[in-house]
Amino acid sequence: MKSINLLHRLIIICHYFIILSCAGSIKDQETVDGFIEQMVATHQFNDAELTDLFNKVQLNEDIIKRISKPSEGLPWYKYRKIFLKEPRIKAGVQFWRENDGTLAAVEKETGVPAEIIVAIIGVETLYGQHTGHYRVIDALSTLAFAYPPRSQFFRSELEHFLLLCREEHIDPLNPTGSYAGAMGMPQFMPSSYRHYAVDFNKDRHRDIWHDPSDVIASIANYFVKHGWQKNQSVIFQILDKSHKSVKSFPFLKGDLSLLTSNSINPKISTPLLSTNKAKIIAFEQENGEELWAALDNFYVITRYNHSPLYAMAVFQLSLAISNQRVSSPYEQNHINTPHPGS
Repeated sequence: MKSINLLHRLIIICHYFIILSCAGSIKDQETVDGFIEQMVATHQFNDAELTDLFNKVQLNEDIIKRISKPSEGLPWYKYRKIFLKEPRIKAGVQFWRENDGTLAAVEKETGVPAEIIVAIIGVETLYGQHTGHYRVIDALSTLAFAYPPRSQFFRSELEHFLLLCREEHIDPLNPTGSYAGAMGMPQFMPSSYRHYAVDFNKDRHRDIWHDPSDVIASIANYFVKHGWQKNQSVIFQILDKSHKSVKSFPFLKGDLSLLTSNSINPKISTPLLSTNKAKIIAFEQENGEELWAALDNFYVITRYNHSPLYAMAVFQLSLAISNQRVSSPYEQNHINTPHPGS
């Protein structure tokens, strides 16, 4: 059965590549004509202008390859090593130092901890160093018109992208981003940009590409709109890899009273007991598994990226940055009180 499924996947992937290699330009595809008609009828775009725009769009085979092999498929101990590196931690401390005023103001206003915001930017783009080199319209068009498994989602994002370009007076051929069409320092998808991006400095432009203040406020707003709980914890470890395997109950949902009654960890702290729900997640280490109780704010982080591995990387990077910031002699001379851990 596995060999049949693998063969089926290979046939599908080959089909995508045939589409890409034969198409290059997507101007003659019937699906694109239908999309243009939709944009004209629903949003009053100019038919001729959109036709001319899509004549300049190129499908990209590399995008299909990249989206077919996400890093979230790695085990946790390998995934963690990508992000919990000293250069990224130091860059996070530096970014915090350079934007301390904005981070403090946004944290006070929204309740989203500065270290979580800083960690998101670190995981996403290494503080703007890796925002992606694909033209956003090429990435979205490739996935909308040549990647059937998620074509509906990316067609919607393409629609949002054209709308935001019109709203923000941006040439659609200019913005670059990731292979999935995520943009700027926080890697917002177009729909997230339109719904959550913030003009923090009041210059009438929500600049998530170059303006750290807009980036910081936009990430915080995203979390607030997805239910971030102020002064609440994110996740607690309740079993380490020295215990027996927990493969029998990863992702178990349940009342935390069940955890204490089963004596999984008799030393669970009081903040953990203050919530009504948790998700138990097993994270694979090289020689076993760690068991963690993820709370509401952990779930909120997964709204940014649905992978628990991603959320855990953000959480642990936030702690590493916060700890190094507090221990740095320079920072000790420039901050009055450390930001608490999450």
